[in-house]
Amino acid sequence: MRKFLCTLILISFVSVAPSWGAFWNRNKSQQAQTQNSQNQSAPVPQNQQTSQQTSYPQDVDGNPISEGEYIDIDNIDIEKMYRDMPVPNFKYIHNIDPDEYQDTMYSTWSPYPLFRLTAPLFFKSVAIQPGYYLLTPREHEGKWYILFKEAGKVKYIVPCYKKEMVPMNFYKNNLPQIKMTTPQKIREKALQFVGKHFDSSKRKPIPDTYLDATDLDNNFISLIVYWGNYRYYFVLRSIQL
Repeated sequence: MRKFLCTLILISFVSVAPSWGAFWNRNKSQQAQTQNSQNQSAPVPQNQQTSQQTSYPQDVDGNPISEGEYIDIDNIDIEKMYRDMPVPNFKYIHNIDPDEYQDTMYSTWSPYPLFRLTAPLFFKSVAIQPGYYLLTPREHEGKWYILFKEAGKVKYIVPCYKKEMVPMNFYKNNLPQIKMTTPQKIREKALQFVGKHFDSSKRKPIPDTYLDATDLDNNFISLIVYWGNYRYYFVLRSIQL
Protein backbone atom coordinates (compact mmCIF):
# COMPACT_ATOMS: atom_id res chain seq x y z
CA MET A 1 0.00 0.00 0.00
CA ARG A 2 2.83 2.41 0.89
CA LYS A 3 4.56 1.60 -2.35
CA PHE A 4 1.36 2.39 -4.28
CA LEU A 5 0.95 5.76 -2.56
CA CYS A 6 4.56 6.74 -3.31
CA THR A 7 4.12 5.85 -6.97
CA LEU A 8 0.90 7.93 -7.15
CA ILE A 9 2.59 10.97 -5.57
CA LEU A 10 5.55 10.70 -7.98
CA ILE A 11 3.22 10.57 -11.02
CA SER A 12 1.27 13.63 -9.76
CA PHE A 13 4.48 15.64 -9.25
CA VAL A 14 5.72 14.85 -12.78
CA SER A 15 2.39 15.90 -14.35
CA VAL A 16 2.22 19.19 -12.41
CA ALA A 17 5.87 20.23 -12.94
CA PRO A 18 5.48 21.36 -16.60
CA SER A 19 2.54 23.62 -15.72
CA TRP A 20 4.60 25.24 -12.94
CA GLY A 21 7.43 25.76 -15.43
CA ALA A 22 5.08 27.38 -17.96
CA PHE A 23 3.60 29.57 -15.23
CA TRP A 24 7.08 30.70 -14.17
CA ASN A 25 8.14 31.43 -17.78
CA ARG A 26 4.91 33.32 -18.44
CA ASN A 27 5.47 35.51 -15.38
CA LYS A 28 9.01 36.23 -16.52
CA SER A 29 7.82 37.23 -20.03
CA GLN A 30 5.06 39.46 -18.58
CA GLN A 31 7.60 41.18 -16.35
CA ALA A 32 9.91 41.73 -19.33
CA GLN A 33 7.05 43.18 -21.42
CA THR A 34 6.05 45.51 -18.59
CA GLN A 35 9.62 46.72 -18.23
CA ASN A 36 9.91 47.34 -22.00
CA SER A 37 6.65 49.29 -22.08
CA GLN A 38 7.84 51.42 -19.19
CA ASN A 39 11.08 52.11 -20.99
CA GLN A 40 9.21 53.07 -24.15
CA SER A 41 6.83 55.38 -22.30
CA ALA A 42 9.68 57.16 -20.54
CA PRO A 43 10.28 60.71 -21.84
CA VAL A 44 12.89 61.01 -24.54
CA PRO A 45 15.42 63.83 -24.29
CA GLN A 46 14.50 66.77 -26.48
CA ASN A 47 17.62 66.47 -28.57
CA GLN A 48 16.65 62.90 -29.47
CA GLN A 49 13.04 63.63 -30.47
CA THR A 50 12.46 63.83 -34.22
CA SER A 51 9.23 64.78 -35.92
CA GLN A 52 8.29 65.45 -39.51
CA GLN A 53 5.44 67.92 -39.68
CA THR A 54 4.01 69.31 -42.88
CA SER A 55 2.00 72.48 -43.02
CA TYR A 56 -0.39 73.58 -45.72
CA PRO A 57 -0.33 77.27 -46.58
CA GLN A 58 -3.43 79.16 -45.48
CA ASP A 59 -3.43 80.92 -48.83
CA VAL A 60 -1.55 80.65 -52.07
CA ASP A 61 0.08 83.98 -51.28
CA GLY A 62 0.63 85.06 -47.71
CA ASN A 63 2.62 88.17 -48.60
CA PRO A 64 0.79 91.47 -48.12
CA ILE A 65 0.18 93.69 -51.12
CA SER A 66 2.46 96.70 -51.10
CA GLU A 67 1.05 100.15 -51.66
CA GLY A 68 2.65 100.36 -55.09
CA GLU A 69 0.70 97.32 -56.30
CA TYR A 70 -2.63 99.15 -56.11
CA ILE A 71 -3.24 100.69 -59.53
CA ASP A 72 -6.33 102.36 -60.94
CA ILE A 73 -6.93 100.06 -63.88
CA ASP A 74 -9.40 102.46 -65.54
CA ASN A 75 -6.65 105.03 -65.99
CA ILE A 76 -3.90 102.66 -67.11
CA ASP A 77 -2.27 103.29 -70.47
CA ILE A 78 -2.10 99.66 -71.59
CA GLU A 79 0.24 100.34 -74.50
CA LYS A 80 2.66 102.32 -72.32
CA MET A 81 2.49 99.61 -69.64
CA TYR A 82 3.23 96.99 -72.28
CA ARG A 83 6.22 98.93 -73.63
CA ASP A 84 7.64 99.70 -70.19
CA MET A 85 7.52 96.14 -68.82
CA PRO A 86 10.77 94.30 -69.67
CA VAL A 87 10.97 90.77 -70.98
CA PRO A 88 11.86 88.48 -68.04
CA ASN A 89 15.50 87.43 -68.19
CA PHE A 90 15.46 84.74 -65.50
CA LYS A 91 14.78 81.03 -65.81
CA TYR A 92 14.06 78.11 -63.52
CA ILE A 93 16.49 75.21 -63.18
CA HIS A 94 15.41 72.49 -65.61
CA ASN A 95 12.30 74.67 -66.23
CA ILE A 96 10.69 73.27 -63.07
CA ASP A 97 8.71 75.44 -60.68
CA PRO A 98 10.10 74.57 -57.21
CA ASP A 99 6.93 75.71 -55.42
CA GLU A 100 4.59 73.47 -57.39
CA TYR A 101 5.03 70.54 -55.00
CA GLN A 102 3.72 72.62 -52.10
CA ASP A 103 0.67 73.70 -54.12
CA THR A 104 -0.22 70.20 -55.30
CA MET A 105 0.65 68.29 -52.13
CA TYR A 106 -2.98 67.82 -51.03
CA SER A 107 -4.77 67.82 -54.39
CA THR A 108 -5.47 65.08 -56.90
CA TRP A 109 -5.57 67.52 -59.83
CA SER A 110 -3.78 70.71 -60.74
CA PRO A 111 -4.86 73.76 -58.72
CA TYR A 112 -3.90 76.19 -61.52
CA PRO A 113 -6.29 77.60 -64.12
CA LEU A 114 -6.01 75.99 -67.56
CA PHE A 115 -5.51 78.31 -70.54
CA ARG A 116 -6.35 76.89 -73.97
CA LEU A 117 -4.62 78.89 -76.67
CA THR A 118 -5.63 78.33 -80.30
CA ALA A 119 -3.57 81.12 -81.92
CA PRO A 120 -0.17 82.62 -81.08
CA LEU A 121 0.01 85.49 -78.60
CA PHE A 122 2.96 87.78 -78.04
CA PHE A 123 4.71 89.62 -75.27
CA LYS A 124 7.29 91.65 -77.14
CA SER A 125 9.88 89.12 -78.37
CA VAL A 126 8.20 86.19 -76.58
CA ALA A 127 5.87 84.25 -78.90
CA ILE A 128 3.47 81.99 -76.96
CA GLN A 129 2.50 79.17 -79.28
CA PRO A 130 -0.92 77.44 -79.30
CA GLY A 131 -1.39 74.76 -76.68
CA TYR A 132 -2.71 74.05 -73.20
CA TYR A 133 -1.01 75.92 -70.37
CA LEU A 134 -1.39 75.97 -66.61
CA LEU A 135 -1.09 79.61 -65.53
CA THR A 136 0.75 80.03 -62.24
CA PRO A 137 1.49 83.34 -60.45
CA ARG A 138 4.95 83.50 -58.93
CA GLU A 139 7.00 86.21 -57.24
CA HIS A 140 10.60 86.83 -58.24
CA GLU A 141 12.73 89.56 -56.64
CA GLY A 142 9.68 91.47 -55.43
CA LYS A 143 7.81 91.38 -58.75
CA TRP A 144 5.02 89.11 -59.93
CA TYR A 145 5.00 86.96 -63.04
CA ILE A 146 2.72 84.44 -64.72
CA LEU A 147 4.31 81.11 -65.57
CA PHE A 148 2.97 79.28 -68.62
CA LYS A 149 3.46 75.59 -67.81
CA GLU A 150 3.18 72.78 -70.29
CA ALA A 151 3.60 69.12 -69.28
CA GLY A 152 4.94 70.21 -65.89
CA LYS A 153 7.66 72.47 -67.34
CA VAL A 154 7.79 76.28 -67.39
CA LYS A 155 7.70 77.27 -71.04
CA TYR A 156 7.02 81.03 -70.92
CA ILE A 157 7.23 83.77 -68.28
CA VAL A 158 5.19 86.98 -68.56
CA PRO A 159 5.30 89.90 -66.10
CA CYS A 160 2.21 91.15 -64.23
CA TYR A 161 1.41 94.84 -63.98
CA LYS A 162 -1.10 94.60 -61.15
CA LYS A 163 -2.07 92.40 -58.20
CA GLU A 164 -5.06 92.88 -55.93
CA MET A 165 -7.42 90.96 -53.68
CA VAL A 166 -10.38 89.13 -55.19
CA PRO A 167 -13.70 90.83 -54.34
CA MET A 168 -15.83 89.11 -51.74
CA ASN A 169 -18.20 86.42 -53.08
CA PHE A 170 -16.58 86.62 -56.53
CA TYR A 171 -16.14 82.87 -56.83
CA LYS A 172 -19.60 82.21 -55.45
CA ASN A 173 -21.14 84.50 -58.07
CA ASN A 174 -19.01 83.40 -61.03
CA LEU A 175 -18.22 79.73 -60.52
CA PRO A 176 -20.92 77.10 -61.09
CA GLN A 177 -22.26 75.71 -57.83
CA ILE A 178 -22.44 71.94 -57.45
CA LYS A 179 -25.97 70.60 -57.15
CA MET A 180 -26.07 67.67 -54.75
CA THR A 181 -28.76 65.14 -54.00
CA THR A 182 -30.04 64.61 -50.45
CA PRO A 183 -27.72 61.62 -49.74
CA GLN A 184 -24.75 63.63 -51.09
CA LYS A 185 -25.65 66.58 -48.83
CA ILE A 186 -25.85 64.25 -45.81
CA ARG A 187 -22.48 62.76 -46.71
CA GLU A 188 -20.95 66.23 -47.15
CA LYS A 189 -22.29 67.37 -43.77
CA ALA A 190 -20.88 64.23 -42.13
CA LEU A 191 -17.46 64.80 -43.70
CA GLN A 192 -17.48 68.44 -42.59
CA PHE A 193 -18.38 67.35 -39.04
CA VAL A 194 -15.52 64.83 -38.95
CA GLY A 195 -13.08 67.33 -40.44
CA LYS A 196 -14.11 69.98 -37.93
CA HIS A 197 -13.45 67.78 -34.90
CA PHE A 198 -10.55 65.68 -36.16
CA ASP A 199 -7.76 67.70 -37.77
CA SER A 200 -5.91 64.63 -38.99
CA SER A 201 -8.85 63.67 -41.22
CA LYS A 202 -9.63 67.15 -42.50
CA ARG A 203 -9.20 67.60 -46.22
CA LYS A 204 -7.18 70.61 -47.23
CA PRO A 205 -9.07 72.70 -49.82
CA ILE A 206 -7.33 73.80 -52.99
CA PRO A 207 -7.61 77.49 -53.96
CA ASP A 208 -10.46 78.59 -56.20
CA THR A 209 -9.39 79.74 -59.66
CA TYR A 210 -10.82 81.76 -62.51
CA LEU A 211 -9.50 83.16 -65.79
CA ASP A 212 -10.76 86.29 -67.53
CA ALA A 213 -9.65 87.49 -70.98
CA THR A 214 -10.75 90.70 -72.69
CA ASP A 215 -9.93 92.04 -76.17
CA LEU A 216 -8.70 95.64 -76.11
CA ASP A 217 -7.97 98.19 -78.79
CA ASN A 218 -4.87 98.00 -80.96
CA ASN A 219 -4.67 94.16 -80.77
CA PHE A 220 -4.04 94.08 -77.02
CA ILE A 221 -5.52 91.35 -74.84
CA SER A 222 -5.97 91.80 -71.10
CA LEU A 223 -5.85 88.63 -69.00
CA ILE A 224 -6.60 88.24 -65.31
CA VAL A 225 -5.64 85.10 -63.39
CA TYR A 226 -7.70 84.54 -60.25
CA TRP A 227 -5.97 82.24 -57.79
CA GLY A 228 -7.07 81.96 -54.19
CA ASN A 229 -7.48 85.35 -52.54
CA TYR A 230 -5.66 87.31 -55.23
CA ARG A 231 -5.92 88.14 -58.89
CA TYR A 232 -3.06 89.00 -61.25
CA TYR A 233 -3.22 91.23 -64.34
CA PHE A 234 -1.05 90.92 -67.44
CA VAL A 235 -1.33 91.91 -71.06
CA LEU A 236 -0.47 90.24 -74.36
CA ARG A 237 -0.91 91.04 -78.02
CA SER A 238 -2.43 89.09 -80.88
CA ILE A 239 0.06 90.74 -83.30
CA GLN A 240 3.69 91.23 -82.39
CA LEU A 241 4.58 94.87 -81.76
